[in-house]
Amino acid sequence: MILRLTLKLAKKIRVLSLPDIPFDENINPLLDWNANLFTVQHTQYVILTNTSSLYSLIMYGKGILDERKFIRKLFTDMNVFMLMSKNESLFNDVIGPERRKILFSMISNKRVMESMNDLVHLAKFHLGEDRQTLFGTSVLLNETPMSYLNDSSPKEEFQKLYLTKKEPMKHLQKKNNNVIHINDLRAMKKKFDIKS
Repeated sequence: MILRLTLKLAKKIRVLSLPDIPFDENINPLLDWNANLFTVQHTQYVILTNTSSLYSLIMYGKGILDERKFIRKLFTDMNVFMLMSKNESLFNDVIGPERRKILFSMISNKRVMESMNDLVHLAKFHLGEDRQTLFGTSVLLNETPMSYLNDSSPKEEFQKLYLTKKEPMKHLQKKNNNVIHINDLRAMKKKFDIKS
């Protein structure tokens, strides 16, 4: 999993050097995220944003003093958020297993960074004046149409990513040559009009 950090957040969690890992279309886009640190009324927050879909969640920044604590909190909060958002299988199947394979990088996509800044401004309003919870703020951010996504919402684009990546998995099941699977048998019956 790639975590692209702003310099401010990297300094807070003591990541001393950030390489510039280019975005790779061959890597599952569900595993490429950006993180930024911001403050609302003297409270620190972290926004975590998926690079391809801008799907985001907000978490508290307090107590995150090194990269180990940051990763642990990130996966804990992401797990809870995905569960509450009815994306538990996505977390369990795709994101959770990557917790020990983290690569830090700098944020190199300026358009993603600009979109994250827009999301941070919205989050500041919802957390401050609107007095929303972390979960409520994250939900509102994900329902907001974004110009980066051609006016689609992060929630819609994230679901598309998941469905696109999930579909091929169904066809990758290993089959032994001497076994006829039920789906294959149904297809053969239909093709040759075999009656049972």
